[in-house]
Amino acid sequence: MPVALITGASRGFGRATALALAARGWDLVVDARDASALDRAVAEFGGPGSSGGQVLAVPGDVADPSHREALARVTGTFGSLDLLVNNASTLGPMPPLAEYPLHRLASVLAVNVLAPLGLVQLLLPSLAAAGGAIVNVSSDAAVEAYSHWGGYATSKAALDQLSAVLAVERADLRVYAFDPGDMRTAMHQEAFPGEDISDRPEPETVVPALLRLVDERPPSGRYRASELLAGVDA
Repeated sequence: MPVALITGASRGFGRATALALAARGWDLVVDARDASALDRAVAEFGGPGSSGGQVLAVPGDVADPSHREALARVTGTFGSLDLLVNNASTLGPMPPLAEYPLHRLASVLAVNVLAPLGLVQLLLPSLAAAGGAIVNVSSDAAVEAYSHWGGYATSKAALDQLSAVLAVERADLRVYAFDPGDMRTAMHQEAFPGEDISDRPEPETVVPALLRLVDERPPSGRYRASELLAGVDA
């Protein structure tokens, strides 16, 4: 069975992706900071509709090097890794850049940029053994300038460039910066406190775009979910 590691899998897009891969019979390694929420999600991954793959949960914070090492050890029990989905992210505060606390920016970069690279460095041998793929979940904020989004946007722009350089350096792998677009998630709600975001699509509706990357393995690059979904049969 193919093997995937998905970070931030207890909710939102990470959970929806894990559910879809579990339904296909993939073996999964999943993490999240909230151990209880992760346990609840794992119960779903192995529930009706799944095809019997193993699901190994490792709660913790991807910004913690020891947690990343634990993820690598658990993933190593499968021998190789077909897919790494760096989905875990933090929004951080949203003041104007002129007022952005630098220590908070450092924390955002630690989760959104350094942690994905740290996992890639640890897992490259397993990914290379499988000719695997890396999906770094990006945002339109990486390429568009939105007021008050400076910290998060900077981190996602850095993640995009990290993905592009890694793709050049590792032609044996597929490396994707994946822009899912707006979704009805807890983090998106944090960005718009008190506002109704029910018009945003559910994460489950975006997963087919990521699955298209996994199935078709186009060249490494930056891909928008909206463009990929346009090629998915209704």
